[in-house]
Amino acid sequence: MDIDDEPVRGTKPLAEIYERAHMAAIEPSCFEEAEAHQGWKQAMANEISMIEKNQTWQLVERPVNRKVIGVKWVFRAKHNADGNLNKLKARLVVKGFSQKYGIEYFQTFAPVARLDTIRLLVALAAQMQWKIHQLDGKSAFLNGFLEEEIYVEQPKGLKIVGEEHKVYRLKKALYGLKQAPGAWYSRIDGYLASLEFERSISEPTLYVKKQGSKTQLIVSLYVDDLLVTGGDQAMLTDFKCKMQQVFEMSDLGKMSFFLGMEVSQTQHGIFLSQKAFASKILSKFSVQNCKATSTPVVIGKKLSSEGDFEKVSESNYRSLVGCLLCLTATRPDIMFSVSLLSRFMHCCNEKHFQVAKRVLRYIKGTKSYGMLFSKVENMKLIGYANSDWVGSIDDMKSTSGYLFTLGSAIFCWSSKKQNVVAQSIDEVEYVAAASAVNQAIWLRKIMADLNLHQMEATEINCDNQSAVAIVKNLVFHGRTKHFKIKFHFVREMKQAQEVKLIHCSSEEQLADILTKPLSVLRFEDLRAKMGVCNMQAKEEC
Repeated sequence: MDIDDEPVRGTKPLAEIYERAHMAAIEPSCFEEAEAHQGWKQAMANEISMIEKNQTWQLVERPVNRKVIGVKWVFRAKHNADGNLNKLKARLVVKGFSQKYGIEYFQTFAPVARLDTIRLLVALAAQMQWKIHQLDGKSAFLNGFLEEEIYVEQPKGLKIVGEEHKVYRLKKALYGLKQAPGAWYSRIDGYLASLEFERSISEPTLYVKKQGSKTQLIVSLYVDDLLVTGGDQAMLTDFKCKMQQVFEMSDLGKMSFFLGMEVSQTQHGIFLSQKAFASKILSKFSVQNCKATSTPVVIGKKLSSEGDFEKVSESNYRSLVGCLLCLTATRPDIMFSVSLLSRFMHCCNEKHFQVAKRVLRYIKGTKSYGMLFSKVENMKLIGYANSDWVGSIDDMKSTSGYLFTLGSAIFCWSSKKQNVVAQSIDEVEYVAAASAVNQAIWLRKIMADLNLHQMEATEINCDNQSAVAIVKNLVFHGRTKHFKIKFHFVREMKQAQEVKLIHCSSEEQLADILTKPLSVLRFEDLRAKMGVCNMQAKEEC
């Protein structure tokens, strides 16, 4: 694309076009740098135009007894999933760090959809064969009304001639204000309520429009991005038109790129992947030409904060682990290894870094992998819970892992170190089951809000017979008298017929991949059963 919005003519040298695109993609660090490039100047003009169109502020005399907050420009070059430049974005941001609590703001919050909720929505859409559409708010925070009296300086380089001494009083929020996310959420929440949407009690960013037992539309809110799906296409189209009229939103059509996830909606189902982001990580850490491995962690590998190993840069290690954490949005197969590495952020050494590099080598061979959600005959919520006995040699604590599926790919998973030192394998498994039960109760509430009532108790598979027996046996004895009371919530939910813990063989325990390193054959088998696959290879077959 041409940055200056001029048609690219055939006589213009190709090298010149590439050079202009490269220069424009370099994000300016200050207003003076941006002013030297026409593309960034146009981006700033667009931002000011949107602010004035929304009637965000009013030019007034400088107040005597009120603080005036400064503003600054922030510049970002937006890219597509394939890495190509999409647009240049200039944002006028308030220096909210200078606000004082109780005077310029009272509360700060920005509820956003959990990834578990988004993946649940994808699984539901794949089952119902609905298409998920995406709306993007152009300047969402500018729509939030302010209750506080806020004054800001005129933007640098855009001061009105003859009235340079005046300031702007904000009627609506600007980016950077501490209360801006909350003001935007209150505005859109009220508007969706006026359209007869019901807000989920358990997930405040999930809205459902129903007609009896029929779900017409579902909306998931992630700051200024909206995901919309449903079976009534006429109602969906009408909803998008109303949102565009009120909030100046861009209709991006069918969801194809969201929160770094590449989304492919085909006849096979909905495929989520992060191939472009995985390639970016490999390039960032200069391992794009490394040799691939079959598993992310060597079987039997144990890590410790102790040992005579050379220290490595904490900033580089944290950056690497942070990138890998982002990749787990669609890659549960690396969840255990990333969770393991994240325990040594404060004491990383060469051994930890070598294990992290092995994860990168595994990603090198599986860049195209992702999660395929498809239609199944019986959409039923099923969970798996497992643990690893004394996985941490530093504090003798174990690792809990759980996952949930509706029949196709898993949409919810976790791998965490337990916060108690267990005295037996029975206690370890019981603690892991308690974590899975808590998540199952929340998922059942979300599904009920979506008219997907689970009439039967949710099955949670556990491969430890003693843990299953402890849930059924209400008598306290020597092996359980020291258990923390909160873990016996499992028994209460079992009696309420919300969940039921059932025994499964170790071969059928899918959560095994979330608790320990595995052999190649075992790892690949569980990875396939979780729904992690190479969509490109499947289509070629």
